Amino acid sequence: MAIKITDDCINCDACISECPNTAIYEPDEEWSYADGTELSGDITLKSNGESVDADESFETKSDEFYFIVTDKCTECKGFHDEPQCAAVCPVDACVPDEDNEETEEQLNEKKAWLHGE
Repeated sequence: MAIKITDDCINCDACISECPNTAIYEPDEEWSYADGTELSGDITLKSNGESVDADESFETKSDEFYFIVTDKCTECKGFHDEPQCAAVCPVDACVPDEDNEETEEQLNEKKAWLHGE
């Protein structure tokens, strides 16, 4: 399952540099699928089969707290033994997203998709 950031977040910036998929963004920040990945041009999302432009900038998901783009979160599979955002968060605001459960196989496939492997 992907990780989400709760409203307990204190915007300390500890998590953002730890994410190997560039899935974490600052409040009010626009984001794209291409950020920190090998994705470019028209792509098909793993989560729902929707076609999007990886280079397109999308509106922020939060104007108050850091946020994680679920379609880019792999729980650090293939990089680390545990989600690094959760490991470094001083207030335990990075928690499993029960609305986005994925198997280890799905997370590894997503990692390969994001990084062109």
